[in-house]
Amino acid sequence: MNAPYPPPPPPPAAGRDRTTLWGVLGIVLGLICCGILGIIFGYLSIRDARRFGNSPVLGYVAIALGVINIIGNAIWRATGHGMYWYNR
Repeated sequence: MNAPYPPPPPPPAAGRDRTTLWGVLGIVLGLICCGILGIIFGYLSIRDARRFGNSPVLGYVAIALGVINIIGNAIWRATGHGMYWYNR
């Protein structure tokens, strides 16, 4: 007559969930100005997404845009457009 009780749910992860904050910061900074910061914030977003059980899509997008920004800037500078003030 004694049915076993199911185990209690696991406690939530400690800390604040900043998955969306890191992801949006990574997307904006990776797209507009700093590819390195986009990659860093994208990594932080993925880390928090795994910790809190959220979707890591924003982090992956931030990393992709950061890498695209870095490659685009390298191409821009390689074609001679990056440091136009030295060519005067």
